[in-house]
Amino acid sequence: MIEITASAQDQIRSLLEDEARAGMLLRMQILGRGPGGFRYSVRFSPPDEIQAEDEIIDFDGFRVLIDERSLPDLAGSTLDFKEDSFQRGFLIENPNPVWRDSTAQAIQDLLDNKVNPGVASHGGFVSLVDFKDETAYIAFGGGCQGCGMIDVTLKQGVEVMIKEGVPQVKAIVDTTDHGSGSNPFFNSQGGRSALS
Repeated sequence: MIEITASAQDQIRSLLEDEARAGMLLRMQILGRGPGGFRYSVRFSPPDEIQAEDEIIDFDGFRVLIDERSLPDLAGSTLDFKEDSFQRGFLIENPNPVWRDSTAQAIQDLLDNKVNPGVASHGGFVSLVDFKDETAYIAFGGGCQGCGMIDVTLKQGVEVMIKEGVPQVKAIVDTTDHGSGSNPFFNSQGGRSALS
């Protein structure tokens, strides 16, 4: 199912020695997808949070929980722990494609290669959250979240590019909570869309 390297196992056992984590399990989960691939959560979880659908994997000295939804996309993955002068933390090496659906993958490729380079100049990015029923569900992040020009960027930029580049997409839904954006790159007075 999944592999955990010796260094990662040592680090997990060491963290579990903390009294506050006694008896906890390690939960590995895919939270979504974004620029560069899957977005993961690796955290400790108390036993009372085990769900009936969770896969429980026993390792020497600890157990790992993987929810039913994350299981197929984590199959064959390796959890490692890296520590050097540049980084310190857990790393997941995942051989699975970010999207199994060819249309979703085409949208992701378009976002990665055309849309995100444009909005990156304004400190933002666009993520594909899901694709179903001919609808692409996207989310804006970084400088795009809460930006006063987001309607222009969405309607005249992102939406046009996706529909032209991937004709199977008939609708685009912005799932972003723009009210929580803290630092938009441009406000609506005199700003320009990143894709205009």
